[in-house]
Amino acid sequence: MQLLEIVNAVPASGLFSLAWLLIAIPLASAALLLVLGRYSDKWGHILATAAPLASFTIGLVLFGQMLSADEGSRAASVPLFEWLSTGNWTIEVGLLVDQLSILFVLLITGVGSLIHIYSIGYMAHDDRRRRFFAYLNLFIAAMLLLVLADNYLVLFVGWEGVGLASYLLISFWQHRPSAAAAGQKAFVVNRVGDLGMAMAIFTMLAWFGSSSFSDVNAGAAELTPFWATLLGLLLLLGACGKSAQVPLQSWLLDAMEGPTPVSALIHAATMVTAGVYLVVRSNAIYAQSEIALTAVAIVGTVTLLAGAWIGSSKDDIKKVLAGSTMSQIGYMMLAAGLGPVGAAFAIFHLITHGFFKANMFLGAGSVMHGMDDDVDMRHYGGLSKAMRVTFITFAAGYLAIIGFPFTAGFYSKDHIIEAAFDQNTVLGVLALIGAGVTAYYMTRLMVMTFFGKKRWADDVHPHESPLVMTVPLIILAIASLGAGLAMNGWIQGWLAPPTGHEVHDTPLVHFTTIGLLTLAVVIVGVLVGWFLHRGEIPRNEPTTKNPLVLAGRADLYGDALNEHAIIRPTRGLSKGVAAIDRGVVDGLTMGSASLAGGLSAWLRTAQNGYVRTYGLTLVIGIVALAAIVFFGQLV
Repeated sequence: MQLLEIVNAVPASGLFSLAWLLIAIPLASAALLLVLGRYSDKWGHILATAAPLASFTIGLVLFGQMLSADEGSRAASVPLFEWLSTGNWTIEVGLLVDQLSILFVLLITGVGSLIHIYSIGYMAHDDRRRRFFAYLNLFIAAMLLLVLADNYLVLFVGWEGVGLASYLLISFWQHRPSAAAAGQKAFVVNRVGDLGMAMAIFTMLAWFGSSSFSDVNAGAAELTPFWATLLGLLLLLGACGKSAQVPLQSWLLDAMEGPTPVSALIHAATMVTAGVYLVVRSNAIYAQSEIALTAVAIVGTVTLLAGAWIGSSKDDIKKVLAGSTMSQIGYMMLAAGLGPVGAAFAIFHLITHGFFKANMFLGAGSVMHGMDDDVDMRHYGGLSKAMRVTFITFAAGYLAIIGFPFTAGFYSKDHIIEAAFDQNTVLGVLALIGAGVTAYYMTRLMVMTFFGKKRWADDVHPHESPLVMTVPLIILAIASLGAGLAMNGWIQGWLAPPTGHEVHDTPLVHFTTIGLLTLAVVIVGVLVGWFLHRGEIPRNEPTTKNPLVLAGRADLYGDALNEHAIIRPTRGLSKGVAAIDRGVVDGLTMGSASLAGGLSAWLRTAQNGYVRTYGLTLVIGIVALAAIVFFGQLV
């Protein structure tokens, strides 16, 4: 179905021809703030906030146009200009506004605008606030280019732009060594994934002579099993880097070194969703390889459990939520790996997750704002009374992520678990276990932060955040509760053309056997979280020899694994190559130079300045030539 939709994408007309403004407005705003520098300090944050709001407005208008159109004419192609032409390749820059990309546009600009508004209050006292907002705009523009591109090569430009913006924002407080190191780590780890993405595009150009979605999808059926599998795995490698999936997940928790609005933007609306988008958009390729599709599902399942494990072991409120992001993106990758059965459910959960995860990250920032930037949940307790709005809005996100009935997560995540059971019982059971662990660690977070006795120091005075920060929380809380109800019966049909999703009847009130089992497991997780953490909680993390807890605290030894499996072997290889360079390459080069120098020194002895020596040499030379000629004639 995706092939039919893209091939029949109608040329842009009317408002759709202005779709490039979605990207151009935040990009121009970022450029202006960076060029003007300190001259825009007083009003830069206002301009930067207006930019995604303008793009969101344009996105809403385009979405309304698409809703009113018939299904066959909803996708619009927006050609912009020819990028390059060489040999048999002609790469054009164009946009594809279809049912899939428009949902991402609304998520990126809608949630992104709320994060910008929140940041006005959160970053109010930062000396470099204007630069921070410029980087936020750059992030939004790059992500919009990524999801609106009509071919993989242009998508890759946005892909790299997102990587650049994430580096700038994660390491924004680079005066802290940990923040600078975190930015570098995110940048380097993502380069590994980018290598897979680049190789996938090279393969497309070699096979199809094009990287456009329409040409790749049209030719996907002609791929041999080997090349279809290889191409799918290369795209998966790229997706693992951007979406922090195992084994390229190590950068995600360190990314918490950036300002909290950055965490919300990366984890909810932009960077980590890029990999899921890539896999779903490439469904025509994955349809040709069961191996590649299974690999996607396995990676998602492993990551959803790994992220839940990490989230259960952390005391840093932001790192608990970061582990949660790993886990929830894992659910999306699992759904995408189920093929046409789960494609729309992956995007459904991506959108609802964007609401409740942005809500909780910004809520964590509000808690930090009231607790003098302390992130240790062992120093909280009893904040439900001191920060009433933050508590209520955070609770809405909590209910959504654990899948409380009729909240956003109840619909989107339960659909994934049910689809997993339908396709593979093992995957279904593991996804079910992940739901129970999610309920546990999120209940642990709620209890340690908002309930029990206060554990903060005497010089800390918790207080509610200003309206500029709490209003976005309220809006996101409402979306966390109601988005599932609003989208459940609609999103499958809407996404069927670009994803090939198989539409199933999903009424608002549906309690299947798997759904009831999921709810029971969630209740068990909530009860365990409550009873284990409702009592006295020490302010310092207790020592333990439990290997499961130690592994979770160490991020499942991801850094140690990278050190021994990648970094040290790479250093050893580099040293070996350097030794060959010094011993062989330099040896040959310097040896030839020494030989030439020795010969020249020996020949130089003949240049002694005596005429008799030169005359004798001349005579000897003539005699030698005469002898050669004479004996040559005899022979």
